[in-house]
Amino acid sequence: MTQSIKIGIIAETKIPEDNRVALTPEQVARLTTLYPNLEFHVQSSPTRAYSDAEYAERSVSVKQDVSDCDILFGVKEAEIDSLISNKHYFFFGHIAKEQPYNRGLLQQMMQSDITFSDYEYLVGDDGLRLVAFGWWAGVVGAYNSMRAYGIREKLFELPKPGHGFNLDQLVENVTAVPSFKCKTVITGVGRSSQGAQFVLNHMGFKNVSYEDFSQNDFGEPVYTLGTLDVLIERTDGHPFVQEDFYADPSGHRSLFYKLAAKADVFISCHFWRNEDPVYLNTEELADPNLKIKVIGDVTADIMGSIKSTVRASTHDEPFYDYNPKTGAEQPAFSDPQNITVMAVDSLPNALARDTSRDFGEKLSEFVIKPIAEGRIGASRVIADATILVNGELTESFKYLQDFADGK
Repeated sequence: MTQSIKIGIIAETKIPEDNRVALTPEQVARLTTLYPNLEFHVQSSPTRAYSDAEYAERSVSVKQDVSDCDILFGVKEAEIDSLISNKHYFFFGHIAKEQPYNRGLLQQMMQSDITFSDYEYLVGDDGLRLVAFGWWAGVVGAYNSMRAYGIREKLFELPKPGHGFNLDQLVENVTAVPSFKCKTVITGVGRSSQGAQFVLNHMGFKNVSYEDFSQNDFGEPVYTLGTLDVLIERTDGHPFVQEDFYADPSGHRSLFYKLAAKADVFISCHFWRNEDPVYLNTEELADPNLKIKVIGDVTADIMGSIKSTVRASTHDEPFYDYNPKTGAEQPAFSDPQNITVMAVDSLPNALARDTSRDFGEKLSEFVIKPIAEGRIGASRVIADATILVNGELTESFKYLQDFADGK
């Protein structure tokens, strides 16, 4: 007989607030019917995109205290003070890259004997993420980037995403924009990049080759994709091999400035590690030949591959200016010599209901199903994403021990 399991959907506690949820009311109701051994409880929240009443209408338990649940699902990091000892948590931890702002979170989970699985590392046999918001981040990131460009160049004004904003409205907004002249480069080819391309395609942008983009001017909006083979080269002059770069990025350098110098807008959707070459350093950003007016940093890696991303921004205030001469932040659209930066680190939250629904479908398939079928311990997908088991680092994440120890 399959064991009965209590699953809790926790309230989001991170500031600024996040309105997304791991499972929608309709999904919880469906899973309850499909798997009678699962008992769902939703922690009450006044800010969630789906209200408490919507869950209650589906006969889903809504309460304040979910400490009796076995497994707890969130979206963003749980607040340290909200952690419950000896539970299994799932959320986006932002820990595995040794992010200093979440050191305390890791330490507290270890001290509380928590088992923690990070959505970011739920991957298929092909290494691609299975449960993610990437495509939606690209969509909203491109929308915000074009919104910034329109304001800055006084060409058009796209509406600011508000409560209840959805994908249909976004598409309607961008397709209504008259044609304008703009050269945009998108880095990366994954889901975030595909989401950004989706928006630009609806705006009437034409996808052109790297060579055409680098050599020609256009009387229409165009974009090109900055793939690794045009972004990175070996320092020894040998041909670039992607597999070698992933295995060892040392001995490589960035070529991106050559492409960036031809662009009006740069939308970054690439995967980047701390040891990878920097794509735009402070010297390159200060070069007067760099004509970029807007950088939409979908990756939102603070002072990472793009040194103009000096901080994350918010949905309420998504833009700020970077002064390339001083390296300082200034108010958005304050000086035409500045670069306007968009670095919202919770982009999918602008489409909270759409993104939650999409996320929950994937979570149901790749995580809830094996849990319900008693296969959580046998799931390779879940095991590979599990950073802690009862407070102890798993083999793949033991490198985090020094980080946890504060070294």
